[in-house]
Amino acid sequence: MKILLDMNLSPLWIPVLAEAGFEAVHWATVGNPRATDGTILNWAATNRYVIFTHDLDFGTLLAATQARIPSVIQIRSQDILPDAMGHLLIAALQQFTTELEIGVLITIDETRTRARILPIPSWGTKP
Repeated sequence: MKILLDMNLSPLWIPVLAEAGFEAVHWATVGNPRATDGTILNWAATNRYVIFTHDLDFGTLLAATQARIPSVIQIRSQDILPDAMGHLLIAALQQFTTELEIGVLITIDETRTRARILPIPSWGTKP
């Protein structure tokens, strides 16, 4: 599985993910650091990466566009460094491997992990 770290996350995540067997790149190494979230979303979908972010806008974009890919993992915490949240991310990647391959929005915080299969239905429509 290939993981794309958004600009708002430290490159310190890359060795943590690599040690757990995941290929990871930071957006700054593959794209324009000032790119829009839409550009990053499209790049990840085209190149079959899962986006890992601290930015809630990716979930909003997925809902607005009814996109089925890419999968997005959102981390919701004050401390977003690997020492604090690394074990939770690795556990989520292992638990939701199948869902991440087909399209899912995962939200991780200190107390729980939630997964929502894509596409995210609009209000008033059934999945």
